[in-house]
Amino acid sequence: MGIPMSMAITTTMTEAATLARLMTWLSPAFPVGAFAYSHGLERAIHDGLIRDRQSLLAWLEPLLEHGSAWNDAVLLAEAWRRAGAGEDIAEVAELAEAMSGSRERHMETTLQGGAFVDAMAAWSGEPPASEEGPVAYPVAVGSAAARHGIALADALTAYLHAFASNLVQACVRLVPLGQRDGVATLAALESVILRTARRAAASTLDDLGSCTIRADILSMNHETQYSRVFRS
Repeated sequence: MGIPMSMAITTTMTEAATLARLMTWLSPAFPVGAFAYSHGLERAIHDGLIRDRQSLLAWLEPLLEHGSAWNDAVLLAEAWRRAGAGEDIAEVAELAEAMSGSRERHMETTLQGGAFVDAMAAWSGEPPASEEGPVAYPVAVGSAAARHGIALADALTAYLHAFASNLVQACVRLVPLGQRDGVATLAALESVILRTARRAAASTLDDLGSCTIRADILSMNHETQYSRVFRS
């Protein structure tokens, strides 16, 4: 027996609603201030390490697969699982804060996380008690996604895509990199984003860890850069 048409339409509309919500949360228009942060990229451009599409791609791939974006994805997944089970996410939030590699990385993730929680009031009213105080951005997104019935794989894919897209747009402004090269970079990263999301969906906190040392060092160097456009 096939699925009744009315049920199929309802299911499709529910999926569409959660997709629309996820797209809104992780769009450049969502008021988390992501446009203000370069994640240390500005320093890499300043030092001549990123100068074109190829060098940008070579910089972003390791961040997604083995760097800060990977750790963010693992933390998002853990927050999603705990929030979905009705458990407290405070421990994950504390761990995410502790893993910020520099002062401005800490500022970047906690300010965006706080802004995300504040903006979420449009859907959920007052933030839940477990999200009072500083909360890292991926933890805030993972918790919200679980509470609103958004699938973990979808949340991870959208988060990682937004991470990459924000840094590509920073390069479009700073290198300068043309819009066509920016789009081509995102197209080339598509398989990396999907692969990382799949890995993160099956991860545990034991999988935390990164090996993008140069990116971490340049992020620290950016804190004392004489002239700069971005906050991190």
